[in-house]
Amino acid sequence: MRSALVAIWVLTTVAAAQDAKVTPILTKELTGLAGKEALMVTVEYAPGGSSAEHRHNAHIFVYVLEGSIAMQVKGGQEVTLGPGQTFYEGPDDVHTISRNASTTKPAKFLVFFVKEKGAPPTVPAK
Repeated sequence: MRSALVAIWVLTTVAAAQDAKVTPILTKELTGLAGKEALMVTVEYAPGGSSAEHRHNAHIFVYVLEGSIAMQVKGGQEVTLGPGQTFYEGPDDVHTISRNASTTKPAKFLVFFVKEKGAPPTVPAK
């Protein structure tokens, strides 16, 4: 069952990401936080790659591993992040910009979600 859910999640996430490779790393029920789970993935953007506007309905923690990425949530300022830098999205945020800041080099980042158990990690913005 878990592998089927991960496969559905990957298809949903890849549909939202135009030029991204998403690799699930870990899903873990959070003991003591009823109905919550943690999810870790890596996202790789090709040069110039991006994802469509979306939301997560989760707490999201981003850590840049390689390259540079541009991030923005609705109402916030656009930031460009490099290796070792972080970004946070709250459950009510709409992710308006998520793209590789370079048109010549790939970018890779780690994403840690705290979300409702079994809920899709990424959904289109409304």
